[in-house]
Amino acid sequence: MVRKILVVDDEAVLIEAIAYNLEQSGYQVVTAMDGMSALEMARKEHPDLIVLDIMLPGMDGLEVCRQLRREDRTAAVPIIMLTAKGEEIDKVVGLEVGADDYVTKPFGRRELLARVRALLRRVDYPVVQEERTTPQDAATDNGGIIPPRSELVAGPLRIDQAGRRVNCRGQDLDLQPKQFDLLTYLVRNRGTVLTRDQLLHNVWGYDYAGDTRTVDVHVRWLREKLEEDPASPKLIQTVRGVGYVFRS
Repeated sequence: MVRKILVVDDEAVLIEAIAYNLEQSGYQVVTAMDGMSALEMARKEHPDLIVLDIMLPGMDGLEVCRQLRREDRTAAVPIIMLTAKGEEIDKVVGLEVGADDYVTKPFGRRELLARVRALLRRVDYPVVQEERTTPQDAATDNGGIIPPRSELVAGPLRIDQAGRRVNCRGQDLDLQPKQFDLLTYLVRNRGTVLTRDQLLHNVWGYDYAGDTRTVDVHVRWLREKLEEDPASPKLIQTVRGVGYVFRS
């Protein structure tokens, strides 16, 4: 199946170059040059991935990303933001509004292709870690071997792994795909302190080229949705200088 990629930028030369390189790699490409056109194309074309520049005329890329994440049909589409060199705040805000990755201009053809392939691969093959079982769980009629449970329960959380749904204190939570993967990994390893590098490696994948700030942003999102007081988290706790631990 040929994957469709929406490329959004207000520079015609850059769009042409990106589209050419993606097409040469076997992707179908559709384009837009402003924010409103980007929203229309995303709704009409149903792309498998979006490459989205932040600096757009009219509606900027951050607002486009926010609106895409609010709509059911586009909420889970991977988004790579294009940011200007040195604009660290753009990277952080882009991740906060729902982008999955970012590329800093100017960038090389291979770098963008690598990030596109990595994101599409994670959509096709989401990270799945082996479930820990207790001795009681293993006492079955099937030689003591059971498949991993579909549901994880930890404190106020119930995670339906097969359906990719999360319920906390009786309320269903609306999580983005990578938020779900991160939470599931933390819960599976509850009580274990995990470094940011470990989380990047196991949740985002071996070939993820981003930095550990990505983990911090996603943890902050999760705390806002899970914690009764996000400023004083009880479930996802920070271990200063190391990383994070889930405690139920």
